[in-house]
Amino acid sequence: MAITRKEEERALSAEEREVVIQTRHPDVQELSDDALSKLLRRLRDMRDRAKSQANQQRREMRGKAQPKGAVPKSSDAGSRLKASVLALSLKRLNAEIQRRASMSRKHSLVENAQHALQLKLHAQKNDIPYNTRHANQGMRDIPDKKVTSLIRPAERGRLRKAGAAAQARRDAAD
Repeated sequence: MAITRKEEERALSAEEREVVIQTRHPDVQELSDDALSKLLRRLRDMRDRAKSQANQQRREMRGKAQPKGAVPKSSDAGSRLKASVLALSLKRLNAEIQRRASMSRKHSLVENAQHALQLKLHAQKNDIPYNTRHANQGMRDIPDKKVTSLIRPAERGRLRKAGAAAQARRDAAD
């Protein structure tokens, strides 16, 4: 079930609201990587604190823990809502981090491909055959000298014998 912004505002304090607002779309993309990691740490701490408060209140309701205040809690809905709001904003931050990492990987892949193309074009300009070995230029592919045959040995023997028999017939006819 989706949580409305009004419910979020009711569940969060002013400081927590500031942090959650920074995790939404236009603001999160403007953050630097360093600021994003700091925000992630801060948000995780807030979420963990809200989860532990909700667990404590749940234990108080069941009578398994001493009440923190004068009266044991009768509900933990507010703390659970706060924890879920903070977890959703953490999910948004993690998605942004994944998006940036994916974009970085794609960018480096393109750079590496362009560099490889430049090296290949440079090698072709110098009339160096592509698949030959040269000193101090790294490893090159050495083709396998052993040719693998796709014909079964029994089939090869049958054909050889048939050829020999046909040749014997031709020699006998002469």
